Amino acid sequence: MNAIKTAVLLAAMMGLFMLFGGLFGGRSGVLVAFTIGMLLNFVMYWFSDRIVLSMYGAKPIEAKDNPVLYGLVQNLASRMDLPMVKVYIINMEAPNAFATGRNPAHAAVAVSPSIMNLLSKHELEAVLAHELSHIKHRDTLIATLAAGIASAISMLANLAHFAAFFGGRGGGDDDEGGNPLVLLLLAIITPIIAMIIQLAISRSREYEADSGAAVVTNRPNSMISALEKIHGYAKEAPIREGAPSTASLFIANPYKESWMINILSTHPTLSRRIKNIEKTAEKLGLA
Repeated sequence: MNAIKTAVLLAAMMGLFMLFGGLFGGRSGVLVAFTIGMLLNFVMYWFSDRIVLSMYGAKPIEAKDNPVLYGLVQNLASRMDLPMVKVYIINMEAPNAFATGRNPAHAAVAVSPSIMNLLSKHELEAVLAHELSHIKHRDTLIATLAAGIASAISMLANLAHFAAFFGGRGGGDDDEGGNPLVLLLLAIITPIIAMIIQLAISRSREYEADSGAAVVTNRPNSMISALEKIHGYAKEAPIREGAPSTASLFIANPYKESWMINILSTHPTLSRRIKNIEKTAEKLGLA
């Protein structure tokens, strides 16, 4: 299933670039866009994790840099039968975390400094177990591709808006050119397409990662209290850095939300996540 999702995401990116190429340069524009799209697909597949990490100023750490954090990841990876992943600290004020990488052998966990101050050791362990669960089930490739492609689509939307604003018509030697109204329409709808692409990571994966963390740590309440604290902070002080197109990567959406974002969110609501964890706790006999 993940392989199919990957192919769909890459094909979607290729199709959008060819659409824009045709609007700006006719048939020759399609050819140029196809070439650019192929190159971007290659880059997104192999380097999207590095791109996302660089967006948040991620710095790798070793055991000597933060023994507690590194030790928790190391212990959890061993218990979950995973290779040791790379550990990063990201440049973000808000308490949050995400996992990235195309497979468990090329994976990383990134956390903000504030999450280590906000959460107890058991709560931090639950968050890390959630992220490692994504790695174990290979959700991270889809998540990172979705974030990278959504960012590329947002870039196309800005380009279309700029062209429409200045009355650009595009076109090539074989076409009359694009209509500025069409470009403006694309500028409006492409961000919506970006949000829909983010839905490529289903909410069920977040439920499964939450449950996985509860099972691995055997402390469902730690997962619940961690989510409550992170959601509470994000609601009161949504971040401005980074890009909303990467929201799907985080354990909780750190950006300002709206009714539209809530409808298209890749994350379930906090109340539904808590109910899901409580069901897991009942199965574990810990309710």
